Amino acid sequence: MESVAEIIDDLRRQINEHNHRYYVLNEPSISDYDFDQLLKRLEALEREHPEFDDPLSPTHRVGSDITKGFEQHAHVYPMLSLSNTYSVSEVDQWVDRTVKALAGQECEIVGEMKFDGTSISLVYEHGRLVRAVTRGDGEKGDVVTQNIMTIKSIPLQLLPGDWPEMFEIRGEVLLPWKEFERLNEERAFNEEPLFANPRNAASGTLKLQNPAEVARRGLDAYFYYLLGENLPHDNHYDNMMAVRSWGFKVPDQMTVLRGIEEVDRYINHWDKARKELPVATDGLVFKVNSIKQQLNLGFTAKSPRWAIAYKFPAERALTELRFVSFDVGRMGIITPVANLEPVLLSGTIVKRASMHNEDILNQLDVHEHDMLYVEKGGEIIPKITGVDTSARKPGAEKVKFVSHCPACGTPLVRQDGEAAWMCPNKYGCVPQITGRVEHFVGRRMMNIDGIGEEIAQALFDARLVENIADLYDLRLEQLMALERFGKKSAERLINGIEQSKQVPFERVLYALSIPFVGETTAKKIARHGRTLDRIMEMSEAELCSIEDVGAVIARSVIEYFAAPANRQIISRLRAAGLKLEIEEDESLTPASDRLKGLTFVISGVFSKHSRDEYKAMIERNGGKNSGSISKKTSYVLAGENMGPAKLEKATSLGVPVIGEDDFLGMID
Repeated sequence: MESVAEIIDDLRRQINEHNHRYYVLNEPSISDYDFDQLLKRLEALEREHPEFDDPLSPTHRVGSDITKGFEQHAHVYPMLSLSNTYSVSEVDQWVDRTVKALAGQECEIVGEMKFDGTSISLVYEHGRLVRAVTRGDGEKGDVVTQNIMTIKSIPLQLLPGDWPEMFEIRGEVLLPWKEFERLNEERAFNEEPLFANPRNAASGTLKLQNPAEVARRGLDAYFYYLLGENLPHDNHYDNMMAVRSWGFKVPDQMTVLRGIEEVDRYINHWDKARKELPVATDGLVFKVNSIKQQLNLGFTAKSPRWAIAYKFPAERALTELRFVSFDVGRMGIITPVANLEPVLLSGTIVKRASMHNEDILNQLDVHEHDMLYVEKGGEIIPKITGVDTSARKPGAEKVKFVSHCPACGTPLVRQDGEAAWMCPNKYGCVPQITGRVEHFVGRRMMNIDGIGEEIAQALFDARLVENIADLYDLRLEQLMALERFGKKSAERLINGIEQSKQVPFERVLYALSIPFVGETTAKKIARHGRTLDRIMEMSEAELCSIEDVGAVIARSVIEYFAAPANRQIISRLRAAGLKLEIEEDESLTPASDRLKGLTFVISGVFSKHSRDEYKAMIERNGGKNSGSISKKTSYVLAGENMGPAKLEKATSLGVPVIGEDDFLGMID
């Protein structure tokens, strides 16, 4: 039998592991509710047995999302987590306890939405954004100012108002449902892992090293708390209304409540109405309105006594499994899909849910016609979370993963270390063929309008398009002979195919469906190699020298171009007139060798040119860019708000720090 000390140690280990998966990996393996129950059990044991208290226990801290590669900055005010509950009665008890602690003073409560995103702290000085820091471990976080600046709903310069000379504002960075669906449609089309929910997507996006990609993803932000000296009002609600007038996005749902009855009505209303909001929510937050009363109530070790979070229970349904199908993607990956008796969940009818791979199928232990738990919660993608084994039919056989491709019958293969089984019949498996055609014509690839899944299949069935090169041999009369085409739709497709010949080479390379080569990687390979002929000749070592290209990608590129079928397709695309080399661009051509032999590190915010423009100038004038300062660094090109850690390192190594004017003078 385990001792109390062993139970406490095991709980701490589990909680630390789940914190790491949630905050660092963005891959939570248990629900919020289950995590909260673990934490509450640990808190109870530590209260009962103070002799086993540990200052490093997860009950004394907030899980960390600090990522290597970002500068860290200490929070002026610690970012504590809120105590939370799934019980309306516990919220009522908190209100009652708070009123009693204030010795009968009139107490207003502010109710607001608990958005399901990633927390952010912004610091403004003299009306300008100077720093954006993630929650991190509550004491310090990652500086993500450049990425935050891409979010259009966040003001960089405040509107005129009575704002303090310096203040901190906290909020939640979110990915709206619409953008979340768009991104997952793109990722599904490219056979990339889907984001589980908008929170994961927002958190991962905020940690990207490329602000341009951050901007493309369409993040949003809502703000919920103001800190600092000389605040405009002595209560939270009026401060947030002032914040709204300065240009911040403050939720309309923020409401002043008086008493338990109004709090309960607020919970009952938003339990249903939240489903109509454009962003994900997972609960409500209640705060004491008066700043003075907040100060009097104070804090526990990890959360304020003047606030509490109420979490909505995850929406879950139980429905019968009709059968498991096995879908084949354009890269040959086989995905088990649960086909369900239709069930209403979070406002939509769910009929199918992916089970991702064989390992997950086995973990779930699914048998024929099992009753499956389907959950959405804050997620839009339905997932199977469990099986009601008590309802299992006698003699029901376990669902086994297929050994052969369900489309072409080819034996499946599984690479070492990979979870996915694949069909190796790349050039004879119909779903792979039509999938590559669908990818090729996509908006961010060749942008040929008029070919979706059904049209691609119809063209294949008619033996008109059996690979991507066949598209350029299509004629108007061939299309009009098909059932799905009229004259206008046929003409539109032919025109789209002709216009695609003007698509830049880097997009053509992405459109080829080279395994593991996504949009960004294709762009980097194209810009390094300059021509397709040159890329086809590259060795593994040379490919690996390209930023973000590792051995797996390099071998995939080499294998793709070694295949005779692919070389024949390339030859036909060349004959059709596609762009297979980078066109000369003034921003890419050498300007001088003034910076030859010099290595630069760029840090801070610039006014005359963007960071990317300065990097291009350095390369065009013979210099090199580096992401970190070392003895080999020649200069640090510094803008406003250069990170103090970089400045300290440059000073200690004796590396000169220059400004924009100094640099522009160097290249004349």
